[in-house]
Amino acid sequence: MDANKILSSSALDILFDGRNKEYGAYDLRKTYAKRIRIALLGTLAVVVLFVAGMLINPKKDEAAAKKYEVKDVTIENYKKPPPPKKAPPPPPPPKAAPPKIEMKQFTVPKVVKDELVKPDEKPPKQDEKITVGPVTQHGLKMDGALAAPPEVKGIGGTGKGPGAGGTGDGDYNKEFTSVQVEAKYPGGPAAWKKYLERNLRNQTPVDNGAPPGTYAVVVSFLVAKDGTTSEVKAISAPDPDYGCSAEAVRVIERSGKWNPAIQNGRSVIYREKQKIIFQVAE
Repeated sequence: MDANKILSSSALDILFDGRNKEYGAYDLRKTYAKRIRIALLGTLAVVVLFVAGMLINPKKDEAAAKKYEVKDVTIENYKKPPPPKKAPPPPPPPKAAPPKIEMKQFTVPKVVKDELVKPDEKPPKQDEKITVGPVTQHGLKMDGALAAPPEVKGIGGTGKGPGAGGTGDGDYNKEFTSVQVEAKYPGGPAAWKKYLERNLRNQTPVDNGAPPGTYAVVVSFLVAKDGTTSEVKAISAPDPDYGCSAEAVRVIERSGKWNPAIQNGRSVIYREKQKIIFQVAE
């Protein structure tokens, strides 16, 4: 571009001097201000028309507002519906019958000839482990557990007089020291041994300074007709016993109910004796 034309030319012409003005960029830059003015005028016209429309027709908005009228609402008394009826609980499942225990009926001792004794009335042998009960039946073996049979009545069904296993009702309220079936711990000797092993404090004499040796304590106690124990006391103990007597008494007092002793088919009060041995090793 000549120097004389620079002062009279626009900045756009100076920028595109010697370049291809037909490409498009030149035309866009040249008409940019015009297009901006047209856009602003168009936007302004739309705004003016919108405002004019709002000012010319305001009743339309008032009519729309009248469509929504506010009215007072009165609430009637609400009646709570009754609670739904609960379904009755299902009936409990039927209880399973307890298993039968194998036992042999207790027979009142009578002195008769051997040939007059019926096979089912023969008493069990001394070394035979069998449950004694009110009837003879087959079932689970309980290793000699005892069940008290019902009272056996004598001649005439009164429970008194000859053949009744006693001379009267008062005989069975006394303390027995010798019976036909002794009182036993529930479950037999094995259960009694396990109870002692779990609950007896074998270290009692050691804790009280006992020298090595064996300390035997004999405890006497009553087993009532209902199996409860009472009057637990040590009747024989070493001197000094180093706390063995008190420990033996404590364990037996907490042993719970026993199977009561049986005499002539009745549960009786029985004086039981139990020997408990403590050993202190060197």
